[in-house]
Amino acid sequence: MSRYRPLIAAGVLMGIGLGGFLDGILFHQILQFHNMLSNRLPRTTLANEEINMFWDGMFHAFCWIATVVALWLLWRCIVHHAIDGGIYFGALWLGWGVFNVVEGLIDHEILQLHHVYQNDPVHFLRWDLAFLLCGILFLLMGRWLIGRSTQT
Repeated sequence: MSRYRPLIAAGVLMGIGLGGFLDGILFHQILQFHNMLSNRLPRTTLANEEINMFWDGMFHAFCWIATVVALWLLWRCIVHHAIDGGIYFGALWLGWGVFNVVEGLIDHEILQLHHVYQNDPVHFLRWDLAFLLCGILFLLMGRWLIGRSTQT
C-alpha cells in the first residue's frame, strides 16, 4: 500500500481539481446557480458581480494548481512504474468527495459564502445536503475502489 501513496496523492489532488472545475464551470458559469460569494454579495449590482467573478477566478486558479500538481505526481508515478488504474480511479473519487465535503461544510454551511442553488432561498438546504451526500458517496466509492484494488 505504501508503494501507492504518491499515486493516491495524485488521484486525490486530481479529484479535488476536477471536482472543483466541474463545480465552477457547471454551477457558477453554465447554470449560474451561484458564485463564490453570492450569499454575502448578491449578484444585484455590477460591483458585486465583479467581486464575485474575481473570487470565482481565484477558485479556478486553486483548481488549476491542484490539477497541475496532480499531473506532476502522476507523471512521477508513471516514471517509477508505481501505477495501478483501480487505485488511481478510486483516489479520483476520493478527491472529488473531499472537495464536495469540504466545500459543502465550509463554504455552504459554516461560512455561508454561497449555497448550491442560490436562486431558491426557501429550499437551499435541500440542494446543499444533496451536494454533501454526493461527496460522502464519492468518498465511500473511492475508499471501496482503493481497498478492492489493493486486495487483488
